[in-house]
Amino acid sequence: MNTPAYTALTDTFTRLYRLGHLGALAGWDQAAMMPTKGNAARGAALAELQVVMHQILSDAALTGLLQAASTESLDALQQANLHEMRRDWTLSTLLPERLVQAQSLATSRCEHAWRNQRQNNNWPGFLDNFREVVSNAREEAQILSQAQGISPFDALMDKYEPGSRSADIDTLFDDVKTWLPDLVQQVLAKQASEPVLAPVGPFPVEQQRALGVDLMGLLGFDFEGGRLDVSAHPFCGGVPEDVRITTRYTEADFMRSMMGVVHETGHARYEQNLPADTRHLPVGRARSMGIHESQSLLFEMQLGRSAAFLQHIAPRIAQHLGHQAAFEADNLARLYTRVQPGLIRVDADELTYPAHVILRYEIERDLINGLMAPEDIPAQWDQKMAQYLGLDTRGNVKDGCLQDIHWPSGSFGYFPSYTLGAMYAAQFFACIRRAHPDLDTRVATGDLSPIFDWLQQHIWQQASRWPTQDLVQQATGEKLNPQHFRSHLEQRYL
Repeated sequence: MNTPAYTALTDTFTRLYRLGHLGALAGWDQAAMMPTKGNAARGAALAELQVVMHQILSDAALTGLLQAASTESLDALQQANLHEMRRDWTLSTLLPERLVQAQSLATSRCEHAWRNQRQNNNWPGFLDNFREVVSNAREEAQILSQAQGISPFDALMDKYEPGSRSADIDTLFDDVKTWLPDLVQQVLAKQASEPVLAPVGPFPVEQQRALGVDLMGLLGFDFEGGRLDVSAHPFCGGVPEDVRITTRYTEADFMRSMMGVVHETGHARYEQNLPADTRHLPVGRARSMGIHESQSLLFEMQLGRSAAFLQHIAPRIAQHLGHQAAFEADNLARLYTRVQPGLIRVDADELTYPAHVILRYEIERDLINGLMAPEDIPAQWDQKMAQYLGLDTRGNVKDGCLQDIHWPSGSFGYFPSYTLGAMYAAQFFACIRRAHPDLDTRVATGDLSPIFDWLQQHIWQQASRWPTQDLVQQATGEKLNPQHFRSHLEQRYL
């Protein structure tokens, strides 16, 4: 097939992918391995890389190639790839090189300083760097907003959730707020009379790591194409050929790191199983952050905290950490479904987690839309934390608005993806259950193939070939239906 323009575009985007590969691993190293004094130089290097990639993507020659390719005889996959290329090109050409460089430098500086500022509960120090991050994000949002005819916040959210709008998110979240508080109270009352044994530590880090690696193997992680390390905030990074996941440990509590590893392994399996022949092209990448989070939450919440899965791994936990009564399967199931409103999002139980997301979404939406100043965040945080979770965070920014890496790294518009992901995960798992009525029995024996096979066919190998809602429709027979999420929570906790 004669497609010279399309072929030239694939060459350009392959080059961008390779440069992005280096940037991803340099970013992972910055978060997990780099000594403190390396940050300024690393930040400058990453900013330079972002400028080079921006120059390639905004090259005037691509305008003609995109137009010419649209007239060539392309198959359906190539047309989908061209659509994603055009999307990337549009976002890039709208932003001035000056802003791209300024954003990279400011977020690198802010994120690196945040690591110590959080530990020291230092909001004024954080604010000094954060103001510039917000200013740059607002400038980007205004540019994209004017070009696309949407709100500034929607323009940033669209980078993570293509096609999503805050009006739709507001509708979803407002519905959750009508039933979630009562459900939490019902479950708290129910669990008050249910006995549960707390594991007795300490749990040495090396034993926790060995347990995590064991579970990664059970979950199908390819250790020849990735690794597990430690960072201040757990994440999944790298590239599909070399996926880097991290967790964090405390010897008093193995449960957080264990489920953190299960969560990040869900992200990693998605990346490792993107189609090998197109993963270097836009059509071969993960569809959206909501779909990405659906994979980690399907692994952690739908599968990882299920009674069947915990029944299977109970002997593995005892093998690595020593035998104690708390590691009996029934007790583990109670432990991992224990509901207790808490301050830290990444440690939150499945039921209260959406409240953490809604709180952050409402703050960042108003911040980017200019309805709130950076200085106002702690007060808004305190008010919403009291309203949604009944908790007092006054004077405690360490466990409040400084706890997440997203805002210091400039990732505004990302937070809705977590609860969207939980909703997608519930819908996917309901579909898998319908196809395999004996799923729990198979999971209890360690047979996870029905889950992996379904995800491989319907999600992983589809990558970005379809718009998100079309992907969900084809996989499950319906568009996003949040009732699956509510039904899952009611069935598990009541």
